[in-house]
Amino acid sequence: MKIAIPKEIREHETRVAASPQMIKKLVDMGADVAIQAGAGAGSAMTDAELREAGATVTDGVEATLKGADLVLKVARPMAKDEGTDETALLSDGSMLIGLLAPLQHKEQVAGYAAKNITAFAMELVPRISRAQSMDALSSQSNLAGYKAVLDAASHFGKVMPMMMTAAGTIAPAKCLVLGAGVAGLQAIATAKRLGAVVSAFDVRPVVKEQVESLGAKFVEVESEETEDAETAGGYAKEMSEDYQRRQGELIHETLKSQDIAICTALIPGRAAPTLITEAMVKDMKPGSVIVDLATETGGNCELSEHAKVVEKHDVTIVGYANVPGRVAVDASALYARNLLNFLAPMIDAESKSFKIDWDDEVIAGACVTRDGKIVHPMLTEGGS
Repeated sequence: MKIAIPKEIREHETRVAASPQMIKKLVDMGADVAIQAGAGAGSAMTDAELREAGATVTDGVEATLKGADLVLKVARPMAKDEGTDETALLSDGSMLIGLLAPLQHKEQVAGYAAKNITAFAMELVPRISRAQSMDALSSQSNLAGYKAVLDAASHFGKVMPMMMTAAGTIAPAKCLVLGAGVAGLQAIATAKRLGAVVSAFDVRPVVKEQVESLGAKFVEVESEETEDAETAGGYAKEMSEDYQRRQGELIHETLKSQDIAICTALIPGRAAPTLITEAMVKDMKPGSVIVDLATETGGNCELSEHAKVVEKHDVTIVGYANVPGRVAVDASALYARNLLNFLAPMIDAESKSFKIDWDDEVIAGACVTRDGKIVHPMLTEGGS
Protein backbone atom coordinates (compact mmCIF):
# COMPACT_ATOMS: atom_id res chain seq x y z
CA MET A 1 0.00 0.00 0.00
CA LYS A 2 1.62 3.22 -1.11
CA ILE A 3 -0.19 6.26 0.26
CA ALA A 4 0.89 9.59 -1.25
CA ILE A 5 0.38 13.05 0.22
CA PRO A 6 1.33 15.88 -2.18
CA LYS A 7 1.89 19.49 -1.25
CA GLU A 8 -1.26 21.56 -1.69
CA ILE A 9 -0.74 24.10 -4.48
CA ARG A 10 -4.07 25.92 -4.66
CA GLU A 11 -3.94 29.61 -3.76
CA HIS A 12 -4.62 30.28 -0.06
CA GLU A 13 -4.33 26.57 0.84
CA THR A 14 -2.01 26.23 3.83
CA ARG A 15 -3.25 22.89 5.16
CA VAL A 16 -1.87 19.42 4.54
CA ALA A 17 -3.68 16.07 4.50
CA ALA A 18 -1.42 14.56 7.16
CA SER A 19 -0.03 14.80 10.67
CA PRO A 20 2.85 12.95 12.35
CA GLN A 21 0.39 10.99 14.49
CA MET A 22 -1.64 9.94 11.44
CA ILE A 23 1.47 8.89 9.48
CA LYS A 24 2.74 6.77 12.37
CA LYS A 25 -0.58 4.91 12.58
CA LEU A 26 -0.74 4.35 8.82
CA VAL A 27 2.80 2.95 8.84
CA ASP A 28 1.83 0.68 11.74
CA MET A 29 -1.04 -0.57 9.57
CA GLY A 30 1.45 -1.57 6.88
CA ALA A 31 1.34 1.45 4.60
CA ASP A 32 4.28 3.03 2.81
CA VAL A 33 3.60 6.75 3.20
CA ALA A 34 5.23 9.22 0.79
CA ILE A 35 4.86 12.93 1.45
CA GLN A 36 6.17 15.71 -0.73
CA ALA A 37 8.95 17.84 0.74
CA GLY A 38 7.57 21.05 2.21
CA ALA A 39 3.98 19.80 2.26
CA GLY A 40 3.59 20.55 5.95
CA ALA A 41 5.32 23.93 5.98
CA GLY A 42 2.08 25.92 6.09
CA SER A 43 0.93 23.89 9.08
CA ALA A 44 4.20 24.11 11.04
CA MET A 45 5.19 20.50 10.26
CA THR A 46 8.82 20.02 9.28
CA ASP A 47 10.05 17.38 6.85
CA ALA A 48 12.22 15.98 9.66
CA GLU A 49 9.18 15.58 11.92
CA LEU A 50 7.22 13.77 9.20
CA ARG A 51 10.21 11.59 8.34
CA GLU A 52 10.60 10.67 12.01
CA ALA A 53 6.94 9.60 12.07
CA GLY A 54 7.75 7.07 9.34
CA ALA A 55 7.05 8.88 6.07
CA THR A 56 9.33 8.94 3.05
CA VAL A 57 9.87 12.60 2.15
CA THR A 58 10.05 12.95 -1.64
CA ASP A 59 11.21 15.75 -3.92
CA GLY A 60 8.53 16.97 -6.34
CA VAL A 61 4.94 15.98 -6.93
CA GLU A 62 5.74 13.45 -9.67
CA ALA A 63 7.98 11.39 -7.37
CA THR A 64 5.41 11.62 -4.59
CA LEU A 65 2.48 10.39 -6.68
CA LYS A 66 4.36 7.80 -8.78
CA GLY A 67 2.89 4.35 -8.22
CA ALA A 68 0.59 5.52 -5.41
CA ASP A 69 -2.37 3.27 -4.61
CA LEU A 70 -4.02 6.08 -2.67
CA VAL A 71 -3.62 9.85 -2.79
CA LEU A 72 -4.76 12.01 0.14
CA LYS A 73 -5.60 15.65 -0.53
CA VAL A 74 -7.13 18.60 1.25
CA ALA A 75 -8.45 20.56 -1.74
CA ARG A 76 -9.49 18.93 -5.01
CA PRO A 77 -6.67 18.33 -7.52
CA MET A 78 -5.84 21.14 -9.91
CA ALA A 79 -7.38 20.57 -13.34
CA LYS A 80 -5.80 21.10 -16.77
CA ASP A 81 -7.48 24.47 -17.29
CA GLU A 82 -6.12 25.71 -13.94
CA GLY A 83 -2.44 25.32 -14.77
CA THR A 84 -0.78 22.29 -13.21
CA ASP A 85 -2.85 19.22 -14.06
CA GLU A 86 -2.70 17.19 -10.85
CA THR A 87 -5.39 14.78 -12.06
CA ALA A 88 -3.16 13.69 -14.94
CA LEU A 89 -0.48 12.70 -12.43
CA LEU A 90 -2.76 10.26 -10.60
CA SER A 91 -2.17 6.60 -11.47
CA ASP A 92 -4.97 4.93 -13.41
CA GLY A 93 -6.96 2.67 -11.09
CA SER A 94 -5.76 4.41 -7.91
CA MET A 95 -7.84 5.88 -5.08
CA LEU A 96 -8.29 9.55 -4.20
CA ILE A 97 -9.66 11.02 -0.98
CA GLY A 98 -10.13 14.73 -0.28
CA LEU A 99 -12.50 17.67 -0.11
CA LEU A 100 -13.26 17.30 -3.81
CA ALA A 101 -16.25 19.67 -4.15
CA PRO A 102 -17.89 17.16 -6.53
CA LEU A 103 -21.26 18.90 -6.74
CA GLN A 104 -19.61 22.11 -7.94
CA HIS A 105 -17.12 20.41 -10.31
CA LYS A 106 -18.95 17.56 -12.01
CA GLU A 107 -16.72 17.70 -15.09
CA GLN A 108 -13.71 16.93 -12.92
CA VAL A 109 -15.55 13.98 -11.38
CA ALA A 110 -16.05 12.65 -14.90
CA GLY A 111 -12.27 12.91 -15.30
CA TYR A 112 -11.74 10.68 -12.27
CA ALA A 113 -14.08 8.11 -13.76
CA ALA A 114 -12.24 8.24 -17.10
CA LYS A 115 -8.99 7.33 -15.31
CA ASN A 116 -10.76 4.56 -13.37
CA ILE A 117 -10.00 6.38 -10.11
CA THR A 118 -12.01 5.41 -7.05
CA ALA A 119 -12.69 8.84 -5.57
CA PHE A 120 -14.12 9.67 -2.16
CA ALA A 121 -15.33 13.17 -1.26
CA MET A 122 -14.99 13.86 2.45
CA GLU A 123 -17.78 16.45 2.34
CA LEU A 124 -20.21 13.66 1.34
CA VAL A 125 -19.52 11.49 4.39
CA PRO A 126 -23.02 10.76 5.75
CA ARG A 127 -23.95 12.74 8.84
CA ILE A 128 -24.67 9.78 11.10
CA SER A 129 -23.45 9.13 14.64
CA ARG A 130 -20.91 6.50 13.60
CA ALA A 131 -19.28 8.89 11.13
CA GLN A 132 -18.94 11.94 13.39
CA SER A 133 -15.20 11.35 13.82
CA MET A 134 -14.85 11.40 10.00
CA ASP A 135 -16.88 14.58 9.44
CA ALA A 136 -14.31 16.90 7.89
CA LEU A 137 -16.86 19.61 7.11
CA SER A 138 -17.69 19.89 10.80
CA SER A 139 -14.09 19.87 11.99
CA GLN A 140 -13.12 22.61 9.55
CA SER A 141 -16.32 24.66 10.00
CA ASN A 142 -15.84 24.62 13.75
CA LEU A 143 -12.46 26.32 13.35
CA ALA A 144 -13.85 28.72 10.74
CA GLY A 145 -16.57 29.89 13.12
CA TYR A 146 -13.99 30.58 15.81
CA LYS A 147 -11.62 32.41 13.50
CA ALA A 148 -14.44 34.48 11.99
CA VAL A 149 -15.13 36.13 15.34
CA LEU A 150 -11.44 36.86 15.90
CA ASP A 151 -11.26 38.39 12.41
CA ALA A 152 -14.30 40.51 13.22
CA ALA A 153 -12.75 41.67 16.48
CA SER A 154 -9.49 42.61 14.75
CA HIS A 155 -11.31 44.80 12.21
CA PHE A 156 -13.78 46.30 14.71
CA GLY A 157 -12.80 49.71 16.07
CA LYS A 158 -14.20 49.00 19.53
CA VAL A 159 -13.74 46.34 22.20
CA MET A 160 -16.12 43.40 22.45
CA PRO A 161 -16.97 43.18 26.19
CA MET A 162 -18.56 45.70 28.49
CA MET A 163 -15.85 47.52 30.45
CA MET A 164 -16.40 49.64 33.54
CA THR A 165 -13.52 52.06 33.87
CA ALA A 166 -12.76 55.19 35.88
CA ALA A 167 -13.29 57.13 32.66
CA GLY A 168 -16.71 55.65 32.05
CA THR A 169 -18.49 52.48 30.96
CA ILE A 170 -17.99 50.90 27.53
CA ALA A 171 -21.07 49.14 26.19
CA PRO A 172 -20.61 45.56 24.87
CA ALA A 173 -20.61 44.93 21.15
CA LYS A 174 -23.71 43.43 19.58
CA CYS A 175 -23.11 40.47 17.26
CA LEU A 176 -25.58 38.72 14.95
CA VAL A 177 -24.67 35.26 13.66
CA LEU A 178 -26.50 34.22 10.50
CA GLY A 179 -26.72 30.44 10.30
CA ALA A 180 -26.52 28.22 13.38
CA GLY A 181 -24.76 25.19 11.97
CA VAL A 182 -21.36 24.04 13.23
CA ALA A 183 -19.58 27.27 12.23
CA GLY A 184 -22.40 29.43 13.53
CA LEU A 185 -22.61 27.74 16.91
CA GLN A 186 -18.85 28.06 17.40
CA ALA A 187 -19.08 31.73 16.37
CA ILE A 188 -21.80 32.26 18.97
CA ALA A 189 -19.72 30.58 21.69
CA THR A 190 -16.59 32.55 20.75
CA ALA A 191 -18.39 35.92 20.59
CA LYS A 192 -19.94 35.22 23.99
CA ARG A 193 -16.54 34.36 25.46
CA LEU A 194 -15.25 37.69 24.17
CA GLY A 195 -18.10 39.47 25.96
CA ALA A 196 -20.43 40.41 23.09
CA VAL A 197 -24.22 40.41 23.27
CA VAL A 198 -25.07 37.74 20.71
CA SER A 199 -28.14 37.00 18.58
CA ALA A 200 -28.48 34.28 15.95
CA PHE A 201 -30.77 33.59 13.01
CA ASP A 202 -31.49 30.25 11.33
CA VAL A 203 -34.40 28.92 9.29
CA ARG A 204 -34.40 25.72 11.36
CA PRO A 205 -36.29 26.07 14.67
CA VAL A 206 -34.65 22.82 15.82
CA VAL A 207 -31.43 24.77 16.55
CA LYS A 208 -33.16 27.30 18.81
CA GLU A 209 -32.38 25.31 21.95
CA GLN A 210 -28.70 25.02 21.00
CA VAL A 211 -28.46 28.75 20.30
CA GLU A 212 -30.09 29.68 23.60
CA SER A 213 -27.99 27.17 25.55
CA LEU A 214 -24.93 29.15 24.42
CA GLY A 215 -26.42 32.35 25.82
CA ALA A 216 -27.59 33.92 22.56
CA LYS A 217 -31.00 35.23 21.56
CA PHE A 218 -32.68 33.28 18.75
CA VAL A 219 -34.11 35.46 15.98
CA GLU A 220 -36.72 33.63 13.89
CA VAL A 221 -39.40 34.07 11.27
CA GLU A 222 -42.66 32.53 12.44
CA SER A 223 -43.77 30.21 9.62
CA GLU A 224 -45.14 26.72 9.06
CA GLU A 225 -42.35 26.25 6.49
CA THR A 226 -39.75 26.01 9.21
CA GLU A 227 -41.18 22.67 10.34
CA ASP A 228 -39.59 21.14 7.23
CA ALA A 229 -36.58 23.43 6.91
CA GLU A 230 -33.88 20.81 7.46
CA THR A 231 -32.52 18.17 5.06
CA ALA A 232 -31.84 14.58 6.09
CA GLY A 233 -28.17 15.55 6.38
CA GLY A 234 -28.94 18.33 8.87
CA TYR A 235 -28.51 21.26 6.48
CA ALA A 236 -30.93 24.13 5.94
CA LYS A 237 -33.22 23.88 2.91
CA GLU A 238 -33.85 26.69 0.45
CA MET A 239 -37.06 28.44 1.49
CA SER A 240 -39.95 29.91 -0.51
CA GLU A 241 -39.92 33.44 -1.92
CA ASP A 242 -42.46 34.60 0.66
CA TYR A 243 -40.37 33.24 3.51
CA GLN A 244 -37.22 34.81 2.06
CA ARG A 245 -38.98 38.19 1.84
CA ARG A 246 -40.05 38.02 5.50
CA GLN A 247 -36.61 36.75 6.46
CA GLY A 248 -34.99 39.69 4.69
CA GLU A 249 -37.22 42.18 6.50
CA LEU A 250 -36.37 40.66 9.89
CA ILE A 251 -32.63 40.53 9.23
CA HIS A 252 -32.69 44.10 7.87
CA GLU A 253 -34.36 45.43 11.00
CA THR A 254 -32.10 43.42 13.32
CA LEU A 255 -28.89 44.52 11.59
CA LYS A 256 -29.65 48.18 12.24
CA SER A 257 -28.77 47.71 15.91
CA GLN A 258 -25.80 45.35 15.46
CA ASP A 259 -22.06 46.06 15.42
CA ILE A 260 -20.92 42.75 13.92
CA ALA A 261 -22.52 40.19 11.61
CA ILE A 262 -21.02 36.74 11.07
CA CYS A 263 -22.39 34.99 7.94
CA THR A 264 -22.13 31.19 7.86
CA ALA A 265 -25.08 30.01 5.74
CA LEU A 266 -24.37 27.41 3.04
CA ILE A 267 -26.51 25.09 0.90
CA PRO A 268 -24.57 21.98 -0.26
CA GLY A 269 -23.98 21.97 -4.01
CA ARG A 270 -25.59 25.37 -4.57
CA ALA A 271 -24.67 29.02 -4.42
CA ALA A 272 -24.70 30.52 -0.95
CA PRO A 273 -27.98 32.30 -0.13
CA THR A 274 -27.87 36.10 -0.09
CA LEU A 275 -28.86 37.17 3.42
CA ILE A 276 -27.45 40.70 3.58
CA THR A 277 -28.27 43.04 0.70
CA GLU A 278 -26.63 46.37 -0.13
CA ALA A 279 -29.68 48.17 1.29
CA MET A 280 -29.13 46.40 4.61
CA VAL A 281 -25.44 47.32 4.65
CA LYS A 282 -26.36 50.98 4.06
CA ASP A 283 -28.55 50.92 7.16
CA MET A 284 -25.91 49.39 9.44
CA LYS A 285 -24.07 51.60 11.91
CA PRO A 286 -20.86 53.22 10.60
CA GLY A 287 -17.85 51.18 11.71
CA SER A 288 -19.78 47.90 11.73
CA VAL A 289 -18.12 44.71 10.53
CA ILE A 290 -19.46 41.82 8.42
CA VAL A 291 -17.47 38.57 8.19
CA ASP A 292 -18.68 36.37 5.34
CA LEU A 293 -17.59 32.72 5.50
CA ALA A 294 -19.46 31.83 2.30
CA THR A 295 -17.55 33.87 -0.29
CA GLU A 296 -16.19 30.78 -2.07
CA THR A 297 -19.74 29.94 -3.19
CA GLY A 298 -20.94 33.49 -3.82
CA GLY A 299 -21.23 34.92 -0.33
CA ASN A 300 -24.07 35.64 2.09
CA CYS A 301 -23.52 39.38 1.72
CA GLU A 302 -24.24 41.00 -1.62
CA LEU A 303 -21.16 43.24 -1.32
CA SER A 304 -18.63 40.60 -0.22
CA GLU A 305 -15.56 40.03 -2.37
CA HIS A 306 -13.79 36.69 -2.27
CA ALA A 307 -10.37 36.76 -0.60
CA LYS A 308 -10.67 40.50 0.09
CA VAL A 309 -11.49 42.91 2.89
CA VAL A 310 -13.48 45.85 1.55
CA GLU A 311 -15.22 48.87 2.98
CA LYS A 312 -18.67 49.70 1.63
CA HIS A 313 -21.02 52.35 3.02
CA ASP A 314 -18.75 52.76 6.11
CA VAL A 315 -19.01 49.02 6.87
CA THR A 316 -15.99 46.70 6.73
CA ILE A 317 -16.80 43.46 4.90
CA VAL A 318 -14.34 40.61 5.49
CA GLY A 319 -14.29 37.86 2.86
CA TYR A 320 -11.11 35.91 3.57
CA ALA A 321 -10.54 32.78 1.49
CA ASN A 322 -10.12 29.39 3.16
CA VAL A 323 -10.73 30.52 6.73
CA PRO A 324 -9.86 27.10 8.25
CA GLY A 325 -6.48 27.48 6.54
CA ARG A 326 -5.93 30.63 8.61
CA VAL A 327 -5.53 28.30 11.61
CA ALA A 328 -3.73 25.65 9.58
CA VAL A 329 -1.94 23.87 12.43
CA ASP A 330 -5.15 22.73 14.11
CA ALA A 331 -7.10 22.48 10.84
CA SER A 332 -4.57 20.03 9.39
CA ALA A 333 -4.40 17.99 12.60
CA LEU A 334 -8.18 17.60 12.75
CA TYR A 335 -8.49 16.87 9.04
CA ALA A 336 -5.78 14.21 9.26
CA ARG A 337 -7.71 12.59 12.09
CA ASN A 338 -10.88 12.64 9.96
CA LEU A 339 -8.98 10.94 7.13
CA LEU A 340 -7.47 8.32 9.41
CA ASN A 341 -10.86 7.44 10.90
CA PHE A 342 -12.31 7.17 7.39
CA LEU A 343 -9.40 5.08 6.11
CA ALA A 344 -8.96 2.65 8.99
CA PRO A 345 -11.99 0.44 8.17
CA MET A 346 -10.67 0.06 4.59
CA ILE A 347 -7.37 -1.51 5.67
CA ASP A 348 -7.26 -5.22 6.45
CA ALA A 349 -5.07 -5.81 9.52
CA GLU A 350 -3.97 -9.31 8.47
CA SER A 351 -3.04 -8.72 4.83
CA LYS A 352 -2.04 -5.08 5.44
CA SER A 353 -3.80 -4.11 2.22
CA PHE A 354 -6.95 -2.29 1.18
CA LYS A 355 -10.15 -4.27 1.67
CA ILE A 356 -13.20 -2.09 1.06
CA ASP A 357 -16.63 -3.05 2.32
CA TRP A 358 -18.93 -1.51 -0.26
CA ASP A 359 -21.95 -2.32 1.91
CA ASP A 360 -20.69 0.14 4.52
CA GLU A 361 -23.00 3.15 4.23
CA VAL A 362 -20.23 5.58 5.17
CA ILE A 363 -17.84 4.34 2.48
CA ALA A 364 -20.57 4.07 -0.15
CA GLY A 365 -22.01 7.45 0.82
CA ALA A 366 -18.70 9.26 0.26
CA CYS A 367 -17.77 7.47 -2.99
CA VAL A 368 -18.25 9.55 -6.14
CA THR A 369 -16.53 7.35 -8.77
CA ARG A 370 -15.85 3.60 -8.95
CA ASP A 371 -15.05 1.08 -11.69
CA GLY A 372 -14.84 3.83 -14.30
CA LYS A 373 -18.29 5.26 -13.49
CA ILE A 374 -19.80 8.14 -11.56
CA VAL A 375 -21.74 6.40 -8.81
CA HIS A 376 -22.99 8.94 -6.29
CA PRO A 377 -26.76 9.55 -6.65
CA MET A 378 -26.32 13.33 -6.29
CA LEU A 379 -24.13 13.27 -9.41
CA THR A 380 -25.88 10.75 -11.62
CA GLU A 381 -28.81 11.67 -13.87
CA GLY A 382 -32.01 11.90 -11.89
CA GLY A 383 -30.11 11.95 -8.59
CA SER A 384 -31.01 14.32 -5.75
